[in-house]
Amino acid sequence: MSSNDATAFSSLISSQPALTDQHDSQHPELVATLFELGREVSSVLDLDELLRRIPRLIARLMDFTVFAVYLLDDKEEMLHIAYAEGYPDEVVRTFRLKVGEGIIGTAVAEQRPILVNDVHDDARFRGVVAGVKGMLAVPLRHKNHVIGALNLQSDRAGAFTQRDEDILAQFGVHVAQAIGNARLFERERDHTATLETLTEIAREVASILDLDELLSRIAILTRRVIDYRTFGILLVNEATNQLEPKVALQYGERAKMLTIDVGSGLVGYAALHKEIVLVDDVSADPRYIAVVDDVRSELVIPLLLKDRCIGVFDLESPELAAFTERHADMLRILASQAAVAIDNARLYETVKDAEVRLEREIEFARRVQIALLPAELPKQHEGIEVAARFEPASQIGGDLYDFLTPDPHTLVVAVGDVSGKGVPAALYGAFVGELVRSRTFRRRYTPIRSNPAEVLASMNTILHARQLEAYFCTLCYAMFDFERRLLTLANSGLPYPIRSTAGTCAKIELPGVPLGLIPATQYDEVTIDLVRGDLYVFCTDGISEAADFAGREFGTARIIEAIQRLHAEPAQTIIDGIFEAVGAFRRDGLPADDMTAVAVRITK
Repeated sequence: MSSNDATAFSSLISSQPALTDQHDSQHPELVATLFELGREVSSVLDLDELLRRIPRLIARLMDFTVFAVYLLDDKEEMLHIAYAEGYPDEVVRTFRLKVGEGIIGTAVAEQRPILVNDVHDDARFRGVVAGVKGMLAVPLRHKNHVIGALNLQSDRAGAFTQRDEDILAQFGVHVAQAIGNARLFERERDHTATLETLTEIAREVASILDLDELLSRIAILTRRVIDYRTFGILLVNEATNQLEPKVALQYGERAKMLTIDVGSGLVGYAALHKEIVLVDDVSADPRYIAVVDDVRSELVIPLLLKDRCIGVFDLESPELAAFTERHADMLRILASQAAVAIDNARLYETVKDAEVRLEREIEFARRVQIALLPAELPKQHEGIEVAARFEPASQIGGDLYDFLTPDPHTLVVAVGDVSGKGVPAALYGAFVGELVRSRTFRRRYTPIRSNPAEVLASMNTILHARQLEAYFCTLCYAMFDFERRLLTLANSGLPYPIRSTAGTCAKIELPGVPLGLIPATQYDEVTIDLVRGDLYVFCTDGISEAADFAGREFGTARIIEAIQRLHAEPAQTIIDGIFEAVGAFRRDGLPADDMTAVAVRITK
């Protein structure tokens, strides 16, 4: 307090008649005491601590037996005991006074101190403490409004004097100011804590994508910002235009709620009109639908997503006027955050269901693709050994291979690679595989082209006619004729086959245009004599183009190196060795393309 404030305070004290008695030798000491007490009470910002200090400070000015601070409730209709000494605990918890009722209520209503020498002579007295005789009540004014009253009582009649009244009235000015400051500080502190809590809740609910878990968590977290008896979350079913209960808690335990039509009851009204519904007494509201007997007040908050209501929060209490506008404001913020989280969880649920469905479909497609590949390697023709391996980049791929025996002395090996990956490539590959088979086998009494170049030309015409411009296929068609001891090959863009013979290992250079790109394309053929000990390896570009972390490709030279190193091993060991070499080169990197390799060794 400044020196000017002290001067003003002293002047105010001296203006009180009982304090200006020139014979009162205690006047300077009293002024100093009031000055000190005013400064002390004004320094306390915690309301509970402030209320506890007041009777100790007053005791330095006057004697009393019983003390109480009465405060008006938020609606300023009733006085309740905020703090008391000498009152029974049950009275402190439950006693209420209307403004204008009793001595204390009258002091508040008339905004003036009331001193009663003997309460038994005053009809206004409401006796709640035994043995009381003298009473002094002083109203507390803050910013031109009465906020409550100080009440002193004594077991002696005439215990309080006019001087006591004047002193307590002056001290009450500082008490009222201190209470106002403490309430303001408390509101700001609560507001800050609430915003921090809402931010924390928003962070938590935003991280939950399971809808059931999200709704249950929202119900639990809401109790951190508002105490409720019953809390429910109802979501709009747009197909039925009803609010369906998803979560209902009563005293923290699971409860049941009814499905309600949008527009019916308080919850339906809030959903239809997209506005908050706050009802202090549900019995006086014709919109209310009675479900629980002891409900007295209700608060409904719509969950709004842009201009659409997706559901509501519904809070109920057995007390009248249990919810306030501040509660509504807090829940409005929480509801907007929850609506976004619920929408995200629903979207995730839809995506997750779609992913599960897609996974099932892809798994079925994978099984179909595997079924279309040779179930087993062809029974050994006398004098040959064959092996194959297929590894898609994902669950299914666009590579294909087949072993076909159009007659007892012929083995056709077809290895292909469809552009793209995944399900579309696998479907296109299945179609290509069927074309290979249909062009290879002879129908009864009707010869089908079996010349490799003509087979590819025929397939190219059919694929191009399907107008699937985004897709094409590279395919090598090799016909082993063991009767004439000849191998005839035609190629439509697959990496060149590799031949290992007589200590040399090299590519069979045979270019060709991919199938399905250009109409009326003609393909070249190469014919090679079959020699005992020769090894032929066919690979798709997923092997030669496999890259390491530096972006270098595995390349044909490394395939040839692996074949030379494993030349004397069984055909399947050679194929597996090529795949192992690719894996070591990639160093556990994920494959970028499907990989297929087929080996044919001439043993006789």
